[in-house]
Amino acid sequence: MSKTLQAIRGMNDILPEQTPLWRYFEGTVAGLLDGYGYRQIRMPIVEFTDLFKRSIGEVTDIVEKEMYTFEDRNGDSLTLRPEGTAACVRAVLEHGLSGGGQVQKLWYMGPMFRHERPQKGRYRQFHQIGLEVFNLDGPDIDAELIVLTWRLWKLLGIRDAVTLELNSLGTSEARGRYREALVEFLTAHLDQIDEDSQRRLKTNPLRVLDTKHPETQAVLVNAPKLADYLDEESRVHFEGLKARLDAAGIPYVINPKLVRGLDYYSKTVFEWVTDKLGAQGTVCAGGRYDGLVEQMGGKPTPGVGFAMGIERLILLLETLEQVPESIARQVDVYLCAFGEQAELAGLTLAERLRDQVPGLRLMVNAGAGSFKSQFKKADKSGALYALILGDDELAQQVVGFKPLRGQGEQQNIAWSALADHLATCVVQD
Repeated sequence: MSKTLQAIRGMNDILPEQTPLWRYFEGTVAGLLDGYGYRQIRMPIVEFTDLFKRSIGEVTDIVEKEMYTFEDRNGDSLTLRPEGTAACVRAVLEHGLSGGGQVQKLWYMGPMFRHERPQKGRYRQFHQIGLEVFNLDGPDIDAELIVLTWRLWKLLGIRDAVTLELNSLGTSEARGRYREALVEFLTAHLDQIDEDSQRRLKTNPLRVLDTKHPETQAVLVNAPKLADYLDEESRVHFEGLKARLDAAGIPYVINPKLVRGLDYYSKTVFEWVTDKLGAQGTVCAGGRYDGLVEQMGGKPTPGVGFAMGIERLILLLETLEQVPESIARQVDVYLCAFGEQAELAGLTLAERLRDQVPGLRLMVNAGAGSFKSQFKKADKSGALYALILGDDELAQQVVGFKPLRGQGEQQNIAWSALADHLATCVVQD
């Protein structure tokens, strides 16, 4: 017996009942970014594997364990992108977008891929919206990224459910000095930290700070603090960022253990977190990566950006019941036509109404059917109103207008007045 076809574990279909909320979210973000002067860029889903090894770091969990990597027919090693920043930097370099100190404020949207253990809010194919800014090195642009997300949370109605966490990683030289001190400290307590942290101590010791293991967390209480090793430039930058957030009235928490999971970050790092989604609490995260463009073969170019997880933010909207009522309704009006002449007239009338009433969501019955069956389909569509067109209505040049959700009695409306009526009672609702 053949195996039933189904989606790959952790890679989910987004069904028609779910896509309206996705479109609402994506449209809200796109409109906001237009207002801040960001331009969209679209990169391929597949890149050469070396891109991610050079940018993310070969000893990160992503590269070591989580990437979907394969050889194509030419023998090239390719990878489904696990994140967007590296691909965006590659595109900026390839097309000369940052040359001559050009400021670029870019955003992108699409699926990313990591082979992780699937759980609620964490999938193997997941979707992100990311922002990247090049050739601006001051704390003002770091602040702008945070300010616009703060505005987004207000637009979505979730501002009270998220908290901003901040840290500064300093320059690579400052992190190098801190890394030495941290390794020395943890090596002296090797028997008290978990096995995964012992492995990270040899490959990416700063990631130990991010551990969830309680015994290791207890050891880290007395560990050296990154803030004590910050260089003066990074300290001034971080104070400038905090001053701007204070001026904008945006609350934040300094989290000295916030290091992010990618090697390319420097100076500012931040996360927006929530306690409404259980273990998967980070909904948006990013920071500054001033050395990444040079690391990937370009000239020294400051950069900063973030990515937000669409699945988690959609889940947060649903959890907080912040889904607009209009999102659930995909049809405003359902046109029922009885008889061949009514069907022909209904087709013409529907197209005229779509021309006259922008934004009207009008579904025309297909497949004919009795009065009862068509009204059953009209009700199931979720429409607020049904339009009724039969022989009597054709003769009188009217349409029956029937509320389906208890908003009043059925009435007849002349064809010439129908567009104005719909614009008033449907589109403005």
